[in-house]
Amino acid sequence: MSSTIPHWVNDEALLPASTRTGDVFDPATGEVTAQVALAGDREVAAAVEAARTAFPGWRDTSLTRRTQVLFAFRELLNARKHELAEIITAEHGKVLDDALGEVTRGQEVVEFACGIAHLLKGGMTENASTGVDVASIRQPLGPVAVISPFNFPAMVPMWFFPIAVAAGNTVVLKPSEKDPSAANWLAALWAEAGLPPGVFNVVHGDKAAVDALLEHPGIKAVSFVGSTPIARYVYERGTAHGKRVQALGGAKNHMVVLPDADLDLTADAAVNAGFGSAGERCMAVSALVAVGGIADALVERIAKRAAGLRTGDGRRGCDMGPLVTGAHRDKVAGYVAAGAAEGAEIVVDGREAAVDGGDGGFWLGPTLLDHVTPEMSVYTDEIFGPVLSVLRVGTYEEAVELVNANPYGNGTAVFTNDGGAARRYRNEVEVGMVGVNVPVPVPMAYYSFGGWKNSLFGDTHAHGMEGVHFFTRGKVVTSRWLDPSHGGLNLGFPRND
Repeated sequence: MSSTIPHWVNDEALLPASTRTGDVFDPATGEVTAQVALAGDREVAAAVEAARTAFPGWRDTSLTRRTQVLFAFRELLNARKHELAEIITAEHGKVLDDALGEVTRGQEVVEFACGIAHLLKGGMTENASTGVDVASIRQPLGPVAVISPFNFPAMVPMWFFPIAVAAGNTVVLKPSEKDPSAANWLAALWAEAGLPPGVFNVVHGDKAAVDALLEHPGIKAVSFVGSTPIARYVYERGTAHGKRVQALGGAKNHMVVLPDADLDLTADAAVNAGFGSAGERCMAVSALVAVGGIADALVERIAKRAAGLRTGDGRRGCDMGPLVTGAHRDKVAGYVAAGAAEGAEIVVDGREAAVDGGDGGFWLGPTLLDHVTPEMSVYTDEIFGPVLSVLRVGTYEEAVELVNANPYGNGTAVFTNDGGAARRYRNEVEVGMVGVNVPVPVPMAYYSFGGWKNSLFGDTHAHGMEGVHFFTRGKVVTSRWLDPSHGGLNLGFPRND
């Protein structure tokens, strides 16, 4: 019988009051490996109450002590990150190297947060008015919620919670119910690092848990990553309940290849960015825009490389693992069929791929579609699978127009050896993250991560200084120490004399 994955509240496993559970699969075999508790209002209320109770003490903990806990968490994570990578592979399906890379990128945000004492420094003006000093400070918000997706069960939560915790907030994390174990592992690691009980809590669940967090008056801010329809929903419902919200949505990332690009290097990059983690990345390249007469040569190179990839169990040294669930695999396969029906040419068909894994695994190999046009569903929709679509345009201007007309604006890349063209592209393209000969331009932790247009709801990106500002709020203190010369009544508006 499979075990039940509990919630984590006040540094303890919380047995659910609700009897609802969900299946957790091993995507490489299709077998159910555990049940995850699905929270209702009572479990969410318990987690929020734990965070609310812990907040005053953690807020007033010195920056020195907070930083010590952050450093301890970083050292524990670094020493045991292979253990976390194995948990991710077992429930998500991505290959071990990719899972380890995810943990490492998340660790960069932890390291950034270790410098929180410097980042929270305010400003002061002495004698702004006669005998009056003015200071600006930044303070934590209180309990905050992080709602994270299945595709990065460790990295995406770590975009948010290290900064939130370092700044003095308390956290309730609601991970995806598809791969929940990484969240509990991280919570236990926080406790081992010395974080007080109640500062970091985990509730598992589905829409019921999300709605409870969005509506609970104890939650002061919400950070979300997921599809655009849900991001819009989270933003609108969260702000309607008075919360600060950053909601990162979906993507349709374009890779524009100019005629002067090195086609071999470009083909390598397209395969890596299109099929890594089975395409289940918000920064995956899903639309390759070939400019001029290079398309045939480029498609040939990509097809040769894609056909040589080994798809299978992520614990067997394969290049690409399964998709996260059978339902999602079937949905992605449906897009491949729809593309062919709408006139696209299937150059490499992942539905026919030979795999090194269980017969019941959720398999779909690398898929390459050519002659895709903008009205096809494989282009208009976020597929979130190992499907790379090639569109052909005649000029640079057509490529930029195509990218800018797309409703998403998460990430993009341009491949060229022309510095002037690259500089022009980064200036003209309406996308939040741009790579020049870098296919997956995920920023370092000290820069912000986020898109434009329908890829972001709210005005704040993740991590970097935008993250610090999101998890704090400003306060200005104007002070005067008693001086007999300032006595007497004066009902006029205060002046700076």
